[in-house]
Amino acid sequence: MPPSLQDLTRAFARIGLLSFGGPAAQISLMHREIVDERQWVTEKDYLSALSFCMLLPGPEAMQLATWIGWRQHGTLGGLIAGGLFVLPGAIVVLALSMIYAAWGTLPMVAALFTGIQAAVLAVVVEALLRVSKRALKSRSQWVIAALAFAALFLFAIPFPVVILAAAVWGFLTTRDPGQPSTTPAPWRESLTAAAVWGAVWLLPLAGLLLFGPTLLAEIALFFSKLALLTFGGAYAVLTWMAQEVVQQKQWLTLPEMIDGLGLAETTPGPLILVTQFVGYLAAYRQGGVLLGLAGAVVTLWMTFAPCFLWIFAGAPWIARLTAAPRLTGALHAITAAVVGVIANLSLWFAAHVLFARIETLQSGPLHLIWPHPASLNPLAAALAAATAYLLLKRHWPLPLVLALSAAASAAVAAL
Repeated sequence: MPPSLQDLTRAFARIGLLSFGGPAAQISLMHREIVDERQWVTEKDYLSALSFCMLLPGPEAMQLATWIGWRQHGTLGGLIAGGLFVLPGAIVVLALSMIYAAWGTLPMVAALFTGIQAAVLAVVVEALLRVSKRALKSRSQWVIAALAFAALFLFAIPFPVVILAAAVWGFLTTRDPGQPSTTPAPWRESLTAAAVWGAVWLLPLAGLLLFGPTLLAEIALFFSKLALLTFGGAYAVLTWMAQEVVQQKQWLTLPEMIDGLGLAETTPGPLILVTQFVGYLAAYRQGGVLLGLAGAVVTLWMTFAPCFLWIFAGAPWIARLTAAPRLTGALHAITAAVVGVIANLSLWFAAHVLFARIETLQSGPLHLIWPHPASLNPLAAALAAATAYLLLKRHWPLPLVLALSAAASAAVAAL
């Protein structure tokens, strides 16, 4: 029996408030809340849906939340779950963007963020352990995970290429007995959802391009294109977005772009919420607070409306995909590769939290980040170790650990 809408709303309100740490921690948090504790979704269905979401452009954790809600209560459930996953972080990022635009960085806020970032490292490690334990069941899956990590971390191979290679390998190496699928093909449901949500996304875009202020039209068009390119979450597209925003459009400076990423990393919700920071600052500089708010709203709409389109149109096919042996093999291989992806994201995040200087080493095809040892932040390292102990060994509640780490960092800064 599916949960009530009230229970679904309460669960995803909690998840939305606690979804710190990027996709690795968010996926683990949802697994703990939805699969382990509430048992609303089976382990098999959760991993199949996660693999499907990894194939889509956009933030996979938000899309997975939308799928869970859709699975329980259709379109309304999907809107509740996906919306609540994004809304808390969006409110916080907007408030911080307004503070940043008006007064610049605040030392005490930065100190609080240092503590939260350190705690998030432990959350990410916990996520990696949980997901790998459940996704890696055979030697071949371990090999796929290791190769995916090496491809991303050592050679900076584009994320879609890694996922596509895993899918092709899983498809070709899985035997197909040749039995036709008995799962119905939901063409009508998918086409209806595609028409409705395509209009929800594209009609406002057309209206802004035809009648809206020039800057809002540019913001809408830019982030609509970004929504089509963001495979693998925000990390996969951040470099391209930063180059466009800083060098081509000159909406922000590079230090401001880095500050925005820091804000998004230390707030709940998907990391792609950094786009809201960009949209607000770009519009604020041309027209003040009101235009800035309009820029933030347009950015959010163009970033997340496509996510509902992909899920509501594509989710009905997950059962059919997982019923086909070769497609199931492809999804299993993708799931294994996801572990390597999360390991790469975890290491990337750890390097940027613990070290102030990160160099890029390039030699032929080799392309990897290298933290400068002298730039280690002792406070962040100490807090990361302490929070890892409290979360992984003592199993303290995540909100309490986050609050204690932030308070400790602020106290050190005050002293």
